[in-house]
Amino acid sequence: MTTTETVQVRYFSGYIRNWKQLCETLAIALPLSREAREDAILKAAYQKWGMDMPAHLYGAFAFALWDDAAQKLFVVRDQVGQKQMFYAVAEGELLCSGDIDAIARDARVTKQLNKRMLQQYLFYGYPIGEETFYEGIYKLQPGHYLEWDGKTLENHRYFRPVFEPDDSKTADDYAREIEAVVTEILEEERADDALPYKESFLSGGVDSSYLLAASDAQAANTVGYAEAGFDESALAKHTADILGKGFHVKMITPEEYFDRIPTTMDKMGQPLGDASAVAFSLGCAAVREHAEVVYSGEGIDEFFGGYNAHKRVLPSDWTYLTCSHIMSEEVVQSLMKDFDTSVKAVDPVAALWKEVEGQDPLAQKLTIDISLWLEGDIYLNTDRTSTACGVELHTPFSDLRLFNVARKIPAAYQFEGEQNKITFRKAASSKLPHEVAFRKKVGFPVPVRQWLADVRYNKPVVEKLFGASSQLFFRQDALRDLWDRFIGGESLLWNRIYAIYAFLLWYDLKF
Repeated sequence: MTTTETVQVRYFSGYIRNWKQLCETLAIALPLSREAREDAILKAAYQKWGMDMPAHLYGAFAFALWDDAAQKLFVVRDQVGQKQMFYAVAEGELLCSGDIDAIARDARVTKQLNKRMLQQYLFYGYPIGEETFYEGIYKLQPGHYLEWDGKTLENHRYFRPVFEPDDSKTADDYAREIEAVVTEILEEERADDALPYKESFLSGGVDSSYLLAASDAQAANTVGYAEAGFDESALAKHTADILGKGFHVKMITPEEYFDRIPTTMDKMGQPLGDASAVAFSLGCAAVREHAEVVYSGEGIDEFFGGYNAHKRVLPSDWTYLTCSHIMSEEVVQSLMKDFDTSVKAVDPVAALWKEVEGQDPLAQKLTIDISLWLEGDIYLNTDRTSTACGVELHTPFSDLRLFNVARKIPAAYQFEGEQNKITFRKAASSKLPHEVAFRKKVGFPVPVRQWLADVRYNKPVVEKLFGASSQLFFRQDALRDLWDRFIGGESLLWNRIYAIYAFLLWYDLKF
């Protein structure tokens, strides 16, 4: 018989937001230290609910439980993948960690580059799906858990981000539901006396503005640049002033940005072609000077349809390849020396796309983006960079309870002219002035396209693009043509250049 005494928590990363309610339900006596509390919750939740336990946990989590009575190891990742979890079977043991480098460094693992993932990465700009850049090391997908008995490994899917629009309610009804759920979530955040001081990231957009307004964050943080058109710090400060919150801005120079890229790629664990990751890393380092816990507004765009790609009508014979894909198969084939024709850009998406066949087009796109893009790019960035900087990142808007409201909202309630996620904006307007709640979408844009083309800063980029490692993977004539076109004024090619540069940096650091 399984008891809490026969269960061990072998790994835990993240935080359990609804800990107070769980302690009451599971009869866990308080007070306890946070570490002891989380350990007790996981053991008691497993004893009460078995592997139905993730449905009762709200927060961000990745953990491994050993059941001594059953002689089984269970490895779990949260529903939307806010925390990372990787695994490999080596010499009869299941290795697991949220840090892929911890597994790759293990003496029992043969470290070998997975060229299939390199090809997929060039399509998408981020490591998509279950495979990783290391042969034999896999990523546990969001909403999944592993069951290992020492011989057999079973991968179970316990959560699907299914959208079921319900037009029996009005947009205003849903806005009030959003308000109520946001209040519930942030009351739980306030309840943790062990975390008395928090700050928040703030762009000029509605997501982070609503979070700052509704939360107990005492100050806002943003990044800024000297380059006009990319700097949001004035908008962010205006919002912070309206809300009566403190304000910090980290101005980023191109020299500082390029100096930070190798560290960011190293700590990321896998290459990431998202240029905002470096800015986020610098932002986290700046936050750490005055706070240990910071809020961030991830999740809203994917839950409520915040990207322009969500509004576009796809041809009926197309598959939606997430909201970010930076190169076509033809371009990747022209660049790679060993292009594998059996590896298709559609591969990571195909099964999910079949699952959502016949659903509302917006619901289809959001399911794909939550399952692949959100965890593969956004959460990879935010989890690894904040952890590396010693900052605990809380993402309240990624809470499953907010998704459960979003999944019911019809597409007709989400768009109005040029505006998107209208219902969420209506909810936010309960805490924000109209001009902030309905401000055009912004984010944390980075002027990389300008900096990459500037001879004052791009020397290390050129050295990597045409260095020894590049010659192992890329056709130098095609790469030279790509670079010349970019320098010649085709600025939209910057993301291809940056993604290749990020991979080569990572490869030289790891191999």
